[in-house]
Amino acid sequence: MPETIQPTTLPAAAPRGLDHLVVGVRDLDAAGAFYEKLGFTVGARNRHPWGTENRIVQFPGSFLELITIGDATAIMPPAPRQFSFGHFVREALERGEGLSMLVLESQDAKADAAAFNAAGIGDFEPFFFERQAKRPDGSTVRVAFSLAFAADPLAPECGFFVCQQHEPQNFWNPAFQQHANGASALSAAILVTDEPGQHRAFLSAFAGFPEVLEGNADYVLTLPRGRIDVLDPEAAQAIYHAEPDTTPARFLGFCVTVPDLDVLAGRLEAADISFGRGEERIVVPSEAAMGCVIAFEQG
Repeated sequence: MPETIQPTTLPAAAPRGLDHLVVGVRDLDAAGAFYEKLGFTVGARNRHPWGTENRIVQFPGSFLELITIGDATAIMPPAPRQFSFGHFVREALERGEGLSMLVLESQDAKADAAAFNAAGIGDFEPFFFERQAKRPDGSTVRVAFSLAFAADPLAPECGFFVCQQHEPQNFWNPAFQQHANGASALSAAILVTDEPGQHRAFLSAFAGFPEVLEGNADYVLTLPRGRIDVLDPEAAQAIYHAEPDTTPARFLGFCVTVPDLDVLAGRLEAADISFGRGEERIVVPSEAAMGCVIAFEQG
C-alpha cells in the first residue's frame, strides 16, 4: 500500500484558488452540445500537440475543460519527472468519462514545483506550452501556460496541478462568461473517498494551506476562489444523491453558482435533462451528464 503523505514543517504558502477542472469525454462535440443544453456557453475546439482536444466553459477566473483524445499517436508515455497529460487523460477515459483532474491557480509555476517537491507531494519538471485561441470575433491570439504537477499516491486516479497564465488578457473574456443559465462561478470540486482524513495533508499542501471547515468524517477546503469538498460515500449520497465507487479516491463532479434554482429547473425540464432537487441545490446525476455530477447552487 502507498504511504500516507505526512504534513511537513514548511511555512504555509498562500492559498490557491480554483483555476479549472478537467472533464474527460469520449465525444467532444456531443459534450459541448449537452453543456449548451444545460445553459452554458461553450468555446470552440482547441487542439494540443500532445494528442488531446478541448472545449472550454469559462467563468470569471476559472473554467471547465471538456477534453478528449484527438490523436492517440501524439501521446507521449510518462517518463521520470515528466507528467504526460495526454497519457493521463487517455487512462482516465479508459476507466470512464468524468472529472479526473483538479487545477489550482499559480503565480509562479516553477516556485510551486519546487514547493511541491520540498513538501514531498510531487517531483515533476514544470511544463510550459502555448497555443492559438479564438476571440468571439473569430480573430486568433496567443495564450500560454506553465504547469506544476503534484501527486497523491492514495488517489492515483486523480490528477493535480497548478496553472500559471502568461497571457491572461488573451485568455479571459467576459463574452465567454455569459451563460444562458445565469451561472456566475465555478464554486466547488467534489472528491469522494472512503477515508477523507488520509488525503488531508496532501490536499492542504497542494492548496497552499487554506482554511478547513470540519464535518464529521468529511471536510471542506475553502479557497480564495471556490472550494474542495472532500466527502465520504455517506455524505456524497446525502448531498449529491450519488453512490460512487470510491476505491481508490476519485472526483465525483463539480458545483456552479446560479441566481435562481426555479428558473434552472424549468430549463432542465424543457431540455428533458434528469435532475434531483433539494433545498440548496439542483443535481444532474453522473449517468445523465457523461460521468460527471453537475450541481447548481443558488448564490
